[in-house]
Amino acid sequence: MKPADVRTLNRRWSEVRIPKVGWVRFRRSRTVPDARSYRVTRDRAGRWHVAFAVVPDPIPAPGTGTIVGADRGVTVSAALSSGESLHCPGLRPGEQARLVRLQRRLVKAKRGSNRRARLRARIARVKAREVDRRKDWVEKTSTGLARRYDLIRVEALPVGTMTRSARGTVAAPGRNVRQKAGLNRSILAHGWGLLVRRLEQKAPGRVEKINPAYTSQTCNTCGTRDREARENQAVFRCRACGCQANADVNAARNIALGHQWATTWVTARGGDANGRPVNREPQHCAPPPVDV
Repeated sequence: MKPADVRTLNRRWSEVRIPKVGWVRFRRSRTVPDARSYRVTRDRAGRWHVAFAVVPDPIPAPGTGTIVGADRGVTVSAALSSGESLHCPGLRPGEQARLVRLQRRLVKAKRGSNRRARLRARIARVKAREVDRRKDWVEKTSTGLARRYDLIRVEALPVGTMTRSARGTVAAPGRNVRQKAGLNRSILAHGWGLLVRRLEQKAPGRVEKINPAYTSQTCNTCGTRDREARENQAVFRCRACGCQANADVNAARNIALGHQWATTWVTARGGDANGRPVNREPQHCAPPPVDV
């Protein structure tokens, strides 16, 4: 790519020279960088995009020494140890209803017909809105976290394995296939993998992945692990110390402690971290404080 291959028309529009095509006008969403190459693509909604290949500079750390933990979920997209709950936007109720209507009409349309092709294009445009909103949320959220915190800790979740189909094979069919498919869609809709990937790109060396075992069952105040402490999706109530907190925020604070927290918890019956139960009262082992 040469500098002369891109020229500015006005504040909003520019042109790019495409081989064997000529000059093509595009909407300039940001300043065109000094790129060595570019790529023209067409998405499933029929929209054309031009992308210039550059390596952006990483976002500098604030230098305050602050650490944040992020707990990803399907009800709350990302709960932070600071107490914030971040929600990834999706389709509005009216858009969801429209998508369902279009999908029902698509089932009845004849294969290979023009009507079926038009319905597929309309469905793709609706789904493209959801993808655009998710990508925009991930970009803004990852940039904000990289600017506010020196170290970002997340769970080491194998998202690809977690979203694998449970359908199985003819010889060994899967179980609860429909429920698993719904969970897979929810995980992908909240951008679990994309958020961590963009954090690692924007804040290289400042993203740490933590073993997720027992983060949602352990009290961040006293360190007691109790699988019954989580009353419901939103409420965590420790039966040892009586502490009550948002369940996702409590898990995020355990994640913020990093590898330190795993050696501090005891079970609800007083067992140690190795899982050996004993018949005595829970021992209060407060984890080290984390600046959030």
